[in-house]
Amino acid sequence: MNEQKIGSIASALIVGGGIGGMATAISLAQRGVAVDLIDLDPDWRVYGAGITITGPTLRAYKHLGLVDRIKAEGAVTTGASRVRLFNGQILRVLDEPEIEEGLPATGGIMRPILHRIMQDCVRELDISVRLGLTVTALETEGEGVNVTFSDGTNGRYDLVVGADSVFSAVRKLAFPHMAEPVETGQGCWRISIRKPPEQDMGEFYFGSDNPCGITICGEDAVYLFLLTPHVPREKFMDDEELFTTMKELLGPFGGNAGWIRDNMSRANWINYRPLAAAIQPRPWSSGRVVLLGDAVHATTPHLASGAGMAVESGIVLAEELANNTSVEQALAAYEERRFDRCRDVIESSVAIGQLQLDHGNPGQIAGMIEGALGRLNAPY
Repeated sequence: MNEQKIGSIASALIVGGGIGGMATAISLAQRGVAVDLIDLDPDWRVYGAGITITGPTLRAYKHLGLVDRIKAEGAVTTGASRVRLFNGQILRVLDEPEIEEGLPATGGIMRPILHRIMQDCVRELDISVRLGLTVTALETEGEGVNVTFSDGTNGRYDLVVGADSVFSAVRKLAFPHMAEPVETGQGCWRISIRKPPEQDMGEFYFGSDNPCGITICGEDAVYLFLLTPHVPREKFMDDEELFTTMKELLGPFGGNAGWIRDNMSRANWINYRPLAAAIQPRPWSSGRVVLLGDAVHATTPHLASGAGMAVESGIVLAEELANNTSVEQALAAYEERRFDRCRDVIESSVAIGQLQLDHGNPGQIAGMIEGALGRLNAPY
């Protein structure tokens, strides 16, 4: 790639090869910046079930030029989700209108497939990718950042972007005013399984101790998530305990959630993790080092917007770097555009989760979700 400047940067290091890191790398490379992308995993893998893709998230992927592949390899719909009581009784249908003409309203895709789509784009743009690597020291000096890598090598870049998860090494190195995300008191169970025969749209189930939801992710694929109070423990659950516990937790459910309970097997991918969230205090940049994604705006899955916020942040960062001749001005403008929007997602998600823990009214919970998703339809 021929190196050229956008604004006042010609080179960038992206730390973290997940959704936010790849979105940033793609956005910068599309504008001609020489990008190095590093990831701690030597195999650059992704684990997980499906992922819900809301209209705003699809809009962000459209800006990256990837929405057609997502439509082809995932499952997109024209815009509705069903709300049920846990026993299967239908309460209402949430309207999810199209936010742009020709853009699907909502959908889902298996996370490994989405990861592969983005990896393909990274490779097509000839972005340098180095794996099994992170950073151990960062020093802004003049108009660049001196970087020490975990393999002992060094580099210098006009900008370093930390998109390296809730456990961000970049955050720990360069942002002493920030802290680790805080657990919310809920845990999230997920299972990937074939689509129930009567599943025709996404669903939410409320009214029990443990709300759940189902997202269609392909022609014959869904994932179900189940939210429970989190009880800290010393050891991780093995596969057998994950299976038997999740099946038991789904015991009261009817509808398609009940079908999944009755048809799940030990061959299905099942996962559990405690939920944590944080909108990190400003500033989000330190010299020529900046954060995005879970490193600085980690959220819970209640609005299905964590990935969307990370992609948006990568796009906005690249836009502001292109629109400003000063890196400092660009980073300040990026932060100004992103802070309140990300804070709304996180605070709304945590509030919805707390209401679920408090056994709040299902209609109120559904209304909070619908209202927050409506606000996300606004331009970013």
